Amino acid sequence: MGAGGYGAPMTSLDLHVVPDRFLLAHVPGATFPEDDEWVALVRAPEGLTVVRHASPFDEAERWAGFYGSAHGLEATGVLASVVGPLAEAGIPVFVASTFHADLVLVPEARLDPATRALRDAGHAVAGTR
Repeated sequence: MGAGGYGAPMTSLDLHVVPDRFLLAHVPGATFPEDDEWVALVRAPEGLTVVRHASPFDEAERWAGFYGSAHGLEATGVLASVVGPLAEAGIPVFVASTFHADLVLVPEARLDPATRALRDAGHAVAGTR
């Protein structure tokens, strides 16, 4: 078990802060966005969740992303080792997983404490701003 009992990865993850910032939106009843300016889509019974790149002028809450080392789909505890320390620090997350790794978004205003929490849990984090 790793810090906080969340099952540490075999070795610490090499995470980096994605240089872009993101916006999250919920579109009730939609099955596909009306534009092609999205990064990730999740379709659920209650509607569509859309992740988009944020412009410097967007006034909505902006989210910063951590992206990590590639891992196979059979790897266990990898995502838990990232979101667990963030939960312990009281930092909300939104996760978009890819075939190779996970994009873990945190509110941009919480980026510094999120980075500290991940480093304290044994992860390497590069590119904090």
